[in-house]
Amino acid sequence: MPLSVSVTCPDIETARSIARSALERKLVACANVLPGVESHFWWEGQVSHEIEVLLVLKTTDAHRAHLVALVAQEHPYDLPALTWSADGAPDAVTDWIAAETKSGG
Repeated sequence: MPLSVSVTCPDIETARSIARSALERKLVACANVLPGVESHFWWEGQVSHEIEVLLVLKTTDAHRAHLVALVAQEHPYDLPALTWSADGAPDAVTDWIAAETKSGG
């Protein structure tokens, strides 16, 4: 099953670095880097806000654990907030993601 994984990053360099690492390890088929995301969130008992970069990764459930470990290793935040959603992708897209990540992990 294809998954879309989102994680906010403090800057474009971090997002690009994680994207590149995930692609090189064949954990994802595609990475989208979207700068200029305005995030509002609770942190340490206060409402905070930051301008961040949203990194969206297209993968499969089989690579979930390896992708979580990679992000935890390379991300500078204490708690990188990964979110997962199942793509209702067409079969051709599902097949592409599976093929591109087949040797990953």
